[in-house]
Amino acid sequence: MTFTRAIVIVLDGVGIGELPDAASYGDHGSDTLGNIARRVPLEIPTLRRLGLPRVAAIGGSAGGNAEAAFGRMAERSAGKDSVTGHWELTGIVLDRAFPVFPQGFAPDVLVQFSQRTGRGVLGNYAASGTQIVDDLGPEHLRTGSWIVYTSADSVFQIAAHEAVVPLQELYRACEIAYEIVCEGLGVGRVIARPFVGAPGSFKRTASRRDYALPPRGETLLDIVKAACLPVVAIGKIEDLFAGRGFTAACHTASDDEGMDQVERQMAVVDRGLIFANLVDFDTQYGHRNDVPGYAANLERFDRRLSALLRGLRDDDLLIVTADHGNDPTTPSTDHSREYVPVLAAGRRVRAGVDLGTRRTFADVGQTLAEAFGVKRLAHGTSFLHEIRR
Repeated sequence: MTFTRAIVIVLDGVGIGELPDAASYGDHGSDTLGNIARRVPLEIPTLRRLGLPRVAAIGGSAGGNAEAAFGRMAERSAGKDSVTGHWELTGIVLDRAFPVFPQGFAPDVLVQFSQRTGRGVLGNYAASGTQIVDDLGPEHLRTGSWIVYTSADSVFQIAAHEAVVPLQELYRACEIAYEIVCEGLGVGRVIARPFVGAPGSFKRTASRRDYALPPRGETLLDIVKAACLPVVAIGKIEDLFAGRGFTAACHTASDDEGMDQVERQMAVVDRGLIFANLVDFDTQYGHRNDVPGYAANLERFDRRLSALLRGLRDDDLLIVTADHGNDPTTPSTDHSREYVPVLAAGRRVRAGVDLGTRRTFADVGQTLAEAFGVKRLAHGTSFLHEIRR
């Protein structure tokens, strides 16, 4: 076996250019990395060295030999949310997107939710999470009512101040909402959005929790776990797969903590899959249209990636990719329908291999299935033979 351990890092919301059908999603002109690079010179020498300039319009020279295999991947599933993107990375392709509610949820849904949770409801419209908390937070403090909102994604989000609503009550409300909108309407996720602070300085906390529908079929994670190999989830990965397919999981409060956990797990897990999501690109910067913050986070990740590469073993395969775009330069604060990068690195990876444009994110899952010697996934084409020395 060429590789006995794989580390997959998903940069949440790091797209590299609009997909051919982007306009139908309202995302014409989106290019997360390219548009950021046009505004901020990106100091990301590690990603450049691996080959990112070959697939993303980030400026600077793409000359020289790339130290990794590189390519870009199209999303074959309908949608542009995190659940859909992560499921596809592990072999599930959805032919129908999760339902969305751009005008908010029907009154009977909110009445049922309010009756079962014992609190009123504020909001119920599509909004930026930070903006709606700023707008409705003072009324929430006065009334104790939930702040409910959605987005361009299939999501029912519930915000509450930690001094008004204890976390366990918020989480229980999310479980109730899951029964109503996920099991009842097919919504992809319910998200707990706790916050703290005073009016004018509200701040969301790291106690976010996602309640997602279970995957619609067998994933790479299920198959690898069934083969008695470790599968470790870092960040919000466990939530996106409804807790299924993992042998261990740890949630994180920041991307730096996520990278800390990756390094920690690499020190103790000697085989199998370490699967991490770095969510700050999306939640802290993409959804807030914070271009300088997004650029700075890329540079922080680049430094951490350099150290991680030095710690790879001979039998490690590192894959850096993304789940969708989230262009902070566009008026929209939602996800964007974009290609995502795929960089494959390791001492047994053939440097400079151009993987081209992959037709589905599932090619990552199929590659890992072949690397681990487990059964094939329902979707995807392995590129193991292209990258293996």
